[in-house]
Amino acid sequence: MAEKLRLMTVHAHPDDESSKGAATTAKLVADGHEVMVVTCTGGEAGSILNPAMDRPEIVQNLAAVRREEMARAAEILKVQHHWLPYVDSGLPEGDPLPPLPDGCFALVPLEESTAELVKIVREFRPHVMITYDENGGYPHPDHIRCHEVSVAAFEAAGDPDRFPEAGEPWQPLKLYYSHGFSRKKLITFHEALLARGLESPYEEWLKHWDSDKPDVMERVTTQVECGEYFEVRDEALKAHATQIDPTSRWFAVPLDLQREVWPTEEYELARSLVDTTLPEDDLFAGVLTQVRT
Repeated sequence: MAEKLRLMTVHAHPDDESSKGAATTAKLVADGHEVMVVTCTGGEAGSILNPAMDRPEIVQNLAAVRREEMARAAEILKVQHHWLPYVDSGLPEGDPLPPLPDGCFALVPLEESTAELVKIVREFRPHVMITYDENGGYPHPDHIRCHEVSVAAFEAAGDPDRFPEAGEPWQPLKLYYSHGFSRKKLITFHEALLARGLESPYEEWLKHWDSDKPDVMERVTTQVECGEYFEVRDEALKAHATQIDPTSRWFAVPLDLQREVWPTEEYELARSLVDTTLPEDDLFAGVLTQVRT
């Protein structure tokens, strides 16, 4: 493209950037744009989800291993990457829920973490930002805090009276929430696998899906066609070897089938300072016109 645009996507933990919107970011980089991934925590409290990596030397050095995995994923996606200096809050379990650990990301004062992100926004100067919705995609404390920090930074970065020590003001033009697996998408994959005579891993998932809950697809405004980059997405996912089992249902649907029945990734336009028409198929829709004026 004649003009390079910039996108920033903000995530709670390493691996989130590869499981949420990675094919989109790979496509944008291939199209000549700049993409920065910001990871809010080191993922230190995450469990090892790949049995092949559940070894003493990995468990003892999980924080360092996850940083190495993130570096490999960023290299595969060809994105820039920045860490925020916060510690994984963990996912509390039990009844009653235990308190979050002192000093974790979810307990850092919002003004403090917002200032950190505003500094990066003003340095990178993104035209578009992506984060999670108000539910965090799922109710992990770090995902919810990631949403809060991202929205606050989007609103503050262009205001010269907010965080003056964080650099020259810069106002991103659009803010999106990324949306992953919807009921509609699961049904589409499930039925397509059965139609090919293949086993579907989604039957139990669908059986226990709360059908009274609105499908997230009802919130989607923007679908980016990016099937050409599904291989890149999967390689980035596999780089997070402690979190991603290559035999898991992440990889149950053959890529040619995915491209045939669902070749897009989904987003919800949450804020826009430019004119655009919904539904969209481009996260930069309306941005170039604004940049040129």
